[in-house]
Amino acid sequence: MKVGFIGLGNMGSAMARNLLAAGHSLVVWNRSPAKAEPLKQAGATVAATPAEAAREAEVVISMVADDAAAETATLGLAGVHAGLARGAVHVSSSTLSVALSRKLAQVHAGSGQGYVAAPVFGRPAAAESKQLWVLAAGPAPQVERVRPLLSAMGRGLTELGEEPSAANVVKLSGNFLIASMLEALSESFALVRKSGVEPARFLDVFQSVFARSPVFEGYATAVAKEQYSPAGFALRLGLKDVSLVLEAARAAEVPMPLASLVRDNLLGGLAQGMGALDWSALGAIAAQRAGLGPPAK
Repeated sequence: MKVGFIGLGNMGSAMARNLLAAGHSLVVWNRSPAKAEPLKQAGATVAATPAEAAREAEVVISMVADDAAAETATLGLAGVHAGLARGAVHVSSSTLSVALSRKLAQVHAGSGQGYVAAPVFGRPAAAESKQLWVLAAGPAPQVERVRPLLSAMGRGLTELGEEPSAANVVKLSGNFLIASMLEALSESFALVRKSGVEPARFLDVFQSVFARSPVFEGYATAVAKEQYSPAGFALRLGLKDVSLVLEAARAAEVPMPLASLVRDNLLGGLAQGMGALDWSALGAIAAQRAGLGPPAK
C-alpha cells in the first residue's frame, strides 16, 4: 500500500521500519527532519509537510506525542487533512484525548476521508520487534482496509467497534493501570528499602510470586535498580496520559481517586525536573518521600 507516516520518535521510527519491511511504500514526515534520514536510507521518501506525506497515500498513520502535536500535524494548513484524498484513511496511533479523537473523526468524515483510532501498547523495544498490541476502532470497512498495516506493526489486534474514540478510552484506561502499578511498586520498594531490606531480595520475591506480565516485571526491575534512564516512556507523557484519564473520567462522571493521586505524584516529579526520565521514576519520588535520597543511578 502507499502509506504516509507522521512522527518518527522512538515509537514511530520502529513502526515505520516494520511497514517498510512488510513491503509497503512509505512517505514520511517528522518535525525534526534529521530523524527521517535512516528511513530515507532504507527506502522511504521524505516529505516537507504532513500534507505532502498524505497527498498520494491510501493510508496515513500518525504517531505523535500529544494532542497539540496531533492537531498541528492533522488540522494545520499543511496538515494531513489538507493533503489526504477523499476515500483515503487517517490512522491515529497516538495516545490522544477522547475529545480530540471525536473531533478528528468528525473533521475527516466531513471531507469524505476515513479515520481509525489505533493506539498501541508497548515500549520502543516492542515496536522494534513487532510486539506491540494494537487497538482499533472505526467504521468496519476502514478498519478492514488498514488491517494489513496494523498487523505489520504488532503481534495482535483488538477491535473496539465503530466509534474511534473507544480505542482512546481503552488505551487511556490501560495506561492508568500501568501508572497505578508503578505507584504500588514504588511505594512497596520504598518501604522495603527504608526497613533495611535489599531491593534485590524483594525483586526476587516479586519475580517468584507476583510476576506474570513482562510489563509488570520490567517496571519492577527498573524501580528495584533505580534505573530510570533512558526513558522508554517519559514521565511528562505519563502525566499527560493520566491527566487525560481524569478528563475522560470527569466527562463520564466516574470518580477515580487513585488516578488523582498518581497524577499529583507525576506532577511532583515534573516539578522536580524528572520530566525526561522514564515514568517508572515514580520509584524515585516515593523513595524521596521516604527520606531515601536520590536514585543510585
